[in-house]
Amino acid sequence: MSAASIWLLFLAIGLGTFLLRFLFIYLFGKIEMPDWLRRALRFVPAAALAALVFPALTHPAGHLDLSLNNFRLLAGLGGAVVAWKTRNVLLTILVGMILLWLLEFVF
Repeated sequence: MSAASIWLLFLAIGLGTFLLRFLFIYLFGKIEMPDWLRRALRFVPAAALAALVFPALTHPAGHLDLSLNNFRLLAGLGGAVVAWKTRNVLLTILVGMILLWLLEFVF
């Protein structure tokens, strides 16, 4: 593939991505969403974050690991407890990272 073809491919993919996102935002700005859809869309960010985090906690070496030797899972559970009790994002991240570092340092 020539350099010009690669750049044209990059531009086409970028334009396609932009148009898809722009049209979605533009259309939802123009039409009135039903209440059930508006309520359902509130859960999309949490679901996307869970889809990214859950595999990293449960499959750290590429296979399912629910043992006590999975320090990422233990630190994630500790962070989840802090999030549940305090609802403080910064404190949750700090506790999770400190737990992970402590577990890796001690064991």
